[in-house]
Amino acid sequence: MSDEPTHLVEAHGVVAGYLPGINILEGCDLTLEEGEIVGIIGPNGAGKSTLIKALFGLVQIRDGSVTLRGETITNAKAHDLVPRGVGYVPQTRNIFPSLTIRENLEMGLFLDPERFDERFDVVTELFPLLRERSAARAGNLSGGERQMVAMARALMMDPSVLLLDEPSAGLSPANQSEVFRRVERINRAGVSIIMVEQNARRCLQISHRGYVLDQGRNAYTGTGHGLLEDPKVIELYLGTLARHR
Repeated sequence: MSDEPTHLVEAHGVVAGYLPGINILEGCDLTLEEGEIVGIIGPNGAGKSTLIKALFGLVQIRDGSVTLRGETITNAKAHDLVPRGVGYVPQTRNIFPSLTIRENLEMGLFLDPERFDERFDVVTELFPLLRERSAARAGNLSGGERQMVAMARALMMDPSVLLLDEPSAGLSPANQSEVFRRVERINRAGVSIIMVEQNARRCLQISHRGYVLDQGRNAYTGTGHGLLEDPKVIELYLGTLARHR
């Protein structure tokens, strides 16, 4: 029996893709520990979103494994992962625009509706605006407010792991900053987070550890701040912004 500590989430040698015979991921590794924010960055087409979708059972894993607290969840479906404490916020189509904010949050708890009042109180403590505007139609919200609803809905089932796919995509700089502050606040509330981000510099600033993917493989791994200071990572992936943060 191994005495090695069990990671909260561990992906090992993951090979995955959308079309038969064409792999986007070519053997990716990733671990998430309790209480961490782990950031995944890299150029367009590197496989970042594919990795997070594979973790949530949305892309077929052809080789390798994924475990949650040491138990295999490789290719487990989303509806099986949510009750086991894994939440996911996709980059697009992440709200029901015709429903109110409250109804969106109800959809997040459809597996356990009796807990709605309790979870609504907890989640709107993190997102007070959503309580104030709970009767507003989600389709009328700004991009930043929609992202708030999407994250809040994923939190309704009280996940221990939250997977975020490009949470700041398409938002104004002010709304991007607000999203990153919310991610940190969610993490401080006890949720461990894996986050894919195009805003690499800001992502690494709030991440305990980071992974740089390139062409479907792990290119660099380290602490968030360590990667921010790594000359190779700066040169290849962060550009001059990293030198003048």
